[in-house]
Amino acid sequence: IVSRAVSSRPSHPILANVLVTADVSTQRVSLSAFDLSLGIQTSFGAQVAAGGTLTIPSKLLGDIVSRLPEGEIALDDGDEGSGDGGILVTLKYASGKYQMRGLGAEEFPELPVIEDGEAAQLSVESLIEGLRSTLFSSSGDETKQVLTGVHLSTQDGGLEFAATDGHRLAVVETTAQADDESSELPKIAVTVPSKALQEVIKMLDRASTAAVSVKFDPGQIVFEWADQRLTSRLLEAQYPNYRQLIPRQFMHQVTIDRRGLLSALERISVIADQRNNIVKMGIDAESQAVKLSVDAQDVGNGEETIPAQITGEGLEVAFNVKYLVDGLKVMNTTEVQIQLNTATSPAIVSPLGSLKMTYLVMPVQVRS
Repeated sequence: IVSRAVSSRPSHPILANVLVTADVSTQRVSLSAFDLSLGIQTSFGAQVAAGGTLTIPSKLLGDIVSRLPEGEIALDDGDEGSGDGGILVTLKYASGKYQMRGLGAEEFPELPVIEDGEAAQLSVESLIEGLRSTLFSSSGDETKQVLTGVHLSTQDGGLEFAATDGHRLAVVETTAQADDESSELPKIAVTVPSKALQEVIKMLDRASTAAVSVKFDPGQIVFEWADQRLTSRLLEAQYPNYRQLIPRQFMHQVTIDRRGLLSALERISVIADQRNNIVKMGIDAESQAVKLSVDAQDVGNGEETIPAQITGEGLEVAFNVKYLVDGLKVMNTTEVQIQLNTATSPAIVSPLGSLKMTYLVMPVQVRS
């Protein structure tokens, strides 16, 4: 868990290490890693004969332990290194012994603690739902800075998640409450790096907790539950006013089977991949069907027809097939609704069910 917060290119040797803390009074061992942006801490029960702290190279420790057979191991830092500040850590198990050169904990940076920031309680279900349904829309381009994260904000007593890469936008509304149930939810408007939130999902998938405490101040956010803690810096730039991008009225509306549409798009993407990833969507009100088509010169062409409930006149519009597939995959409802106005204005895809999600996709302009 913690190794994912170890820097691949550490600016200081100790940042390649995991901090190991053994506590006699609680009979627990905690592990921490911190790359100065993302920090993860976890703990577990152990038989602690002598307490203390030290750091061990993360990759070396992980590679050895992951290959050990089931059973108990003993860690001991009894041997001093060769006077260079190093510590020889001995790891023993039933039929073997390994020694690793560690470092003292003095230079290991402390994980940020938020004393006076705002706090809220989120249900694990709501948090995972909000993150899974938006993370895919964030940008992978580091030059876009604030768009590489997910924006969390309070809206009408709930928590809203939003992510955009400039071509598409996913917005999800979930429930949340203040840390103190009798008080109001604090005003939240923060943008968290996607990398940190992907780790939150991985950690929560293995957790048995029902709620997560979230604390934040202007520079940091901390997620805490049971014996786990993740801290991340926040992205500081102003997040775009995405709500003004979402149209209020529509001239065309399509209700369609999600699995049927997704399967057809995945099949036709084999041809679309050969030419710019673009698929044309013909909305035929007369036959109450959606027709997908791709014509990739010198490669081939493809066509799929899916029945649908359509209101409004016919329209042909083109999309990046990957954007449609990504959005449909995170929706888990039987049917979805597609709403649009023209072949060049934003289209909105929404699941018809309990998830309050709005997925905006910009059409692609295709030259005749």
